[in-house]
Amino acid sequence: MSTGADGLRRRVRGALRRTEQDYSGTRDRPLGGYLAAMAGFGAYTAAWATVVRLRGRPVPDRPEPWDVVLTSVATFRLSRLLSKASVTSPLRAPFTRYVGPRGPAELHEEAQSEGGKDTVGELVTCPFCMSVWVASTLTAGQLLWPRATRTTMGALAALAGSDALQLAYAALVDKTTGD
Repeated sequence: MSTGADGLRRRVRGALRRTEQDYSGTRDRPLGGYLAAMAGFGAYTAAWATVVRLRGRPVPDRPEPWDVVLTSVATFRLSRLLSKASVTSPLRAPFTRYVGPRGPAELHEEAQSEGGKDTVGELVTCPFCMSVWVASTLTAGQLLWPRATRTTMGALAALAGSDALQLAYAALVDKTTGD
């Protein structure tokens, strides 16, 4: 015998399946996985915000412009390091497949589609997706451990600057030697 709650659950699941099919068309889009990732991000952000509040850390009325710039550059560099660098590929390997090199010291990988790994695979190979998590983490760090976090962000910003100089130097060498 089915209860009213069971019937409601079945109707909601059916509506969600139809929505996913209507949205995806002929392509496989893991909307359920995306929803889980959004819920995970919300829980993660709520958890660190709760820790900030419980520790009584002051939250500024608005971020300082320098902190925004430093956070932006550090977020860019750490997101690319986590999502594209050869050296961090072991972290992504359970969720991705190696396709080939892409750019200096970076890889092109595709998300695995079996076993629900597609959403995590997309997240860990997308620097834009990763940047949301990294910026949130750096923001939490600035509120909880400002000196250590700014030091770390300074190192990441220096790394981003070094990368830009390496690429500029390589382009200059290519231009002057014709290679």
